[in-house]
Amino acid sequence: MVVAPAKAGRREWIGLAMLALPTLLVSMDLTVLHLAVPDLSEDLRPSSTQLLWIVDIYGFMIAGWMVTAGTVGDHIGRRRLLLYGAAAFAGASVLAAFSHSAEMLIVTRGLLGIAGATLMPSTMALIRNMFHDEVQRSRAIGIWMTSFMVGATLGPLVGGALLDAFWWGAVFLMGVPVMVLLLVFGPKLLPEYRTDDAGRVDFVSALLSLIAVLAVVYGIKQIAEQGPTPVAAAVIVAGALAGWAFVRRQRAGADPLLDLALFSTARFNIAIVALLLNSGVMMGINFFAAQYLQLVHGLPPLEAGLWTLPMTLAGIPVALLTPSVARHVRPAFVMAFGLLVAAVGFGIITQVDATGLAVLVTGTVVLFVGLAAMGVLGTDMAVSAAPPERAGSASAVTSTGNELGGALGLAILGSIGSAVYRDGIAGSDLGALPADATESAGESLGGAVRAAAELPQQLSGDLLDTARAAFLDSLHAVALTCAVVVTVLAVAVAILLRNTGRRTGPEDPSQASPETAKDIGLPSQAPADDDASHADHPVNQPQTTG
Repeated sequence: MVVAPAKAGRREWIGLAMLALPTLLVSMDLTVLHLAVPDLSEDLRPSSTQLLWIVDIYGFMIAGWMVTAGTVGDHIGRRRLLLYGAAAFAGASVLAAFSHSAEMLIVTRGLLGIAGATLMPSTMALIRNMFHDEVQRSRAIGIWMTSFMVGATLGPLVGGALLDAFWWGAVFLMGVPVMVLLLVFGPKLLPEYRTDDAGRVDFVSALLSLIAVLAVVYGIKQIAEQGPTPVAAAVIVAGALAGWAFVRRQRAGADPLLDLALFSTARFNIAIVALLLNSGVMMGINFFAAQYLQLVHGLPPLEAGLWTLPMTLAGIPVALLTPSVARHVRPAFVMAFGLLVAAVGFGIITQVDATGLAVLVTGTVVLFVGLAAMGVLGTDMAVSAAPPERAGSASAVTSTGNELGGALGLAILGSIGSAVYRDGIAGSDLGALPADATESAGESLGGAVRAAAELPQQLSGDLLDTARAAFLDSLHAVALTCAVVVTVLAVAVAILLRNTGRRTGPEDPSQASPETAKDIGLPSQAPADDDASHADHPVNQPQTTG
């Protein structure tokens, strides 16, 4: 007699819809502020440094607090943490909307980031515990990823519509009704899960993890924006030292904030690295595509955002259908094929010219289809590799890896693109231009556009043609680099994860055969999952089949 994992019912799928709402909102808040910057700048008069912090502090806080939040959820209960985070997010949204100074907006955006950090790992951890059947869980993760993709795309569009009708603070208030819905229906639809033997929360480790992630992400972003500097290098080194101290403390402490045993399986580690690279190439190419749309084609932000819709619309069915495909084909091969499709998309972008809007859109659609397949199965593989009682920690590591991958992608690919662009400008004949215009044009395409606006028509036309040609060279170099990265990653995934297939046995690793346990990266005599005693929903009650 084989013990099979319980199938999720209607309550779990309705609960998944509730979990998709905060995920969609958190991803929207990563991009929704971009269009509001001119209006809030006129109202609050922030300095250039303050404006950078207003834009960046939200993502920094999410990245820095996710590991801590995921572990806290394992201790106090994932639904409880989700609801606490929803209440905090709603309150911080109201404060941000009615901020009367740049300093107040920086603080409230930081609070929004901390609240958002509690929402992301909580939603993924609850999915891990609500959907024990692997096929159903893959579908649920596909829906979860779809909501994240839709939110990131809708951010600029919804923001533009709100700014047309209201003041800049309205872009924050859209989160309040969503969180109210979650607070009202979440306790009825979402079960509670927590770890039996949870010890105290190690706040020293929490501080070290925060410093490590914030310092590394901040340093990488500084390199992406200003190039390598001693300050950026020092910040990254300080973050690395804090990370080293964090790992040492986790190994020695009785109640570690992060269970390092998560990293003892190759399946988990490879999936995290693959997701990090997947996120990196996606964020890097999006950065250059946005510049192409606005600075080469001259589209306003809202119209440029509309041209990003095709790739999201193409990625949605892929995210939803990929789990079904992986039932018949080994996940590693599906992931590898998706990465090769993405390589084709990057190859298409290497052919973009100054009038190649259709080529750019085609390339981004193709690459997004491939990266979406990798994202769904990679996330499922990473989260499923962890035992249910460590779902919060595993989800936090996965989310942090995505955030760090995005920062690395922006920094590394941004540096490559900037170097190619500067070489192109330096090799051009701009002797007829004023020195300050030449210097501004040598920094970035945006600088060239600003300088051209102050020049006579003939000189401005020559400058823009030269700068746009140099930018296209940088876009091609970045796309080619991404194509090489995803191709190598496809080969690595296909080889290193080829023996990771669909489990047909029980969810509980103690009931798995030695062969199955080895296949999923678990010891053949793993301890039984005792998390079921904390479920207030029958999803944890196994069904017995003959």
